[in-house]
Amino acid sequence: MREAHPREQTVGVEWYVSDADGVGGRLRERPADFRVRELEAFDTHAVDAGADDYPYLVLRATLTGWDTNDFAGRLSDAMEISRERVDWAGTKDKYAVTTQLFSVYDVDPEAVPEIRDAEIEIVGRAGRHLSYGDLAGNAFEIAVREPDHPETADEITEQLRAFAGDNEELRSSSNRKPSGSGDADGGRIGVPNVFGHQRFGSRRPVTHEVGLAIVRREWREAVLAYVGNPYQSEPADTREARAVVDEQAASDDPDWGTCLDVMPRKLGYERSMLHRLQERGAGTGDADPGADDEPDDPWRHALEAVPSNLQRLFVNAVQSYAFNRILSERLERGLPFHEPVTGDVCCFADTEIDAVRKPDPDRLQRVDENRVDVLARHCERGRAFVTAPLIGTETEFADGEPGEIEREVFDDLGLEPALFDLPENFESTGTRRAVLVDTEMTVASDPLTFEFALPSGSYATTVLREYLKTEPTDL
Repeated sequence: MREAHPREQTVGVEWYVSDADGVGGRLRERPADFRVRELEAFDTHAVDAGADDYPYLVLRATLTGWDTNDFAGRLSDAMEISRERVDWAGTKDKYAVTTQLFSVYDVDPEAVPEIRDAEIEIVGRAGRHLSYGDLAGNAFEIAVREPDHPETADEITEQLRAFAGDNEELRSSSNRKPSGSGDADGGRIGVPNVFGHQRFGSRRPVTHEVGLAIVRREWREAVLAYVGNPYQSEPADTREARAVVDEQAASDDPDWGTCLDVMPRKLGYERSMLHRLQERGAGTGDADPGADDEPDDPWRHALEAVPSNLQRLFVNAVQSYAFNRILSERLERGLPFHEPVTGDVCCFADTEIDAVRKPDPDRLQRVDENRVDVLARHCERGRAFVTAPLIGTETEFADGEPGEIEREVFDDLGLEPALFDLPENFESTGTRRAVLVDTEMTVASDPLTFEFALPSGSYATTVLREYLKTEPTDL
């Protein structure tokens, strides 16, 4: 192992599991260098099926240079409908060519517009909207431009095979070509299933800070962590605007109109929050955390100006940060990721998905000393996965040393399951998540290109960070 980049450490990721130097280079020199295609797992009916029974129109969009939220907003504006009537299964990278499904409630096929840098295909109709996770996974084809050390890709691949539990007999029987020889099957590799830097904000990783304040019902602190709180990595006009917000918030009589005057229009969510603060005259007579009149708190009202999926993301980011820290501690203690130890909680694979090895966190099995060997064999065959918690109201901790790690991390953050009994979109029951993600890796040269597929909820950058070992904002 080697220490992770300092920026990654701020979001709980402490280690690389491969020791070799990174290949370096640049990603996303052009959108076509980063291609993402959803592995679909959503049933649809013919487009002429009855709209009463199947009110959702399902679209497949190939987008170039579009943020998913921004495209959904542009689509709804063009169709003259509420943004809340557009749903999708997973958020994709902006600086990429992405192909994914969208569902739109109560619209006719004739209403589907033409949008720049978007190819939109009508797939059919459905009886329900798309929800997060309504896909098997994503297939990636990613090119690295001008790598500094392309020759280290072989060594990194070997080390990631070992981390995945690949054994020498399996490797020698596969007759794989070395990745430097051109198109090559790099075999099945594995990496810690951490949440990447973009989960927390690529340039400004603050979503978990917002979420921690929400979990503590500190609505004022949550808003200011998002709207104020400037980062050096941001453009100068953004930093200056956030500094004005902090100055006004610290005053006895905040002038939110002044903040709106300087806040760049590109920061739509921040401006929406500021408008609500201005409307409610936030800063005097605010409700205390936990008070009966908390729903009328202007700070909570401001926070709820953002779309519901972003409200959930704030709390998800807290869960993700704690999960990353649990995985970092497991690495530091030398516990395996590809197989369980006594006390672990495993989940079984989703048997209805063939495209990738996808964990099913609803099918759990505690690992006692009598089941370690059996579950280790299941993990080896891709039928089960070691897990760690994404804390919520229904979280039950592991036993033994894995449970000790979980409790230590949550105690350090001041988190407990009951805190996630939150109002409306902020509430979360929690779940468990596999600690390892593994995939068949194909590496090609000229340009250095990685092809692989991951289950939904796992990040391509989680794999790429091991190969590039570069500034997280460049991933």
